Amino acid sequence: MLLAVDIGNTETTVGLFDGDRLETHWRLTTVRERTPDEWAAMLTAYLLHSGRSTDTIRAAVLASVAPPVAAELAAGIHRASGVAPVEVGPTSRLPIKLDVEEPLTVGADRVVNTLAALALYQRDTVVVDFGTATTFDCILGDGRFVGGVIAPGIRTAADNLIRRTAKLPSTALVAPTGVIGRRTETCIQAGVVLGTADAVAGLLLRIKAEWPGTAVPYVVATGGLAPLIAPLVPAIELVEPRLTLLGLRIAAGHLGLTW
Repeated sequence: MLLAVDIGNTETTVGLFDGDRLETHWRLTTVRERTPDEWAAMLTAYLLHSGRSTDTIRAAVLASVAPPVAAELAAGIHRASGVAPVEVGPTSRLPIKLDVEEPLTVGADRVVNTLAALALYQRDTVVVDFGTATTFDCILGDGRFVGGVIAPGIRTAADNLIRRTAKLPSTALVAPTGVIGRRTETCIQAGVVLGTADAVAGLLLRIKAEWPGTAVPYVVATGGLAPLIAPLVPAIELVEPRLTLLGLRIAAGHLGLTW
């Protein structure tokens, strides 16, 4: 089986593939202080809980935007399974072109999302990834990543708002029924959730107006909060929360891994 790991600044998503099929997946908190032994114990426990063992892992692949965590987690995977994971990034030999001014600075998650979009949709695509940051990846059907947008993530914005204002309470991120809040919590939900949705819709309009060529890009949302925001943005045509994990599985094949 293939272990695929997407290390974000806030959460780490782990997926287990049997062939091309995603058998199971987990979301873990990204903890920079966690040691390889702790990562190994955690991965072993999650595998056992899902009815698997570390002996079933034949290959591992990871993408990371947090290099110190990647090193510790990679060591933990090796310690638990005996498999050394392959890290995917902007220098990986993949059938995509990073057609931007500084290709080596493109995040590994955006590289993997580009690969997944090209393989799965085979057309011009905008991938909106709702993570610690909300990123917009602009991908042409000929295999080129041509840039995009990086905006504050919805949870990042909400946490920063609460942290910097003495009287605003921590509030669940759910879509309110209307924009005019009658309580402090619904006021925050309107500002954060509906504000994010409108920002995403506006940026998509601007992206489409600047799009190279005549094609209208397909818009796909991914990331843990995609199911919350996507229904509020008519321009989003598909929600695929596991797009990055699927991209890691596709990357593993291109890099010669077998499982």
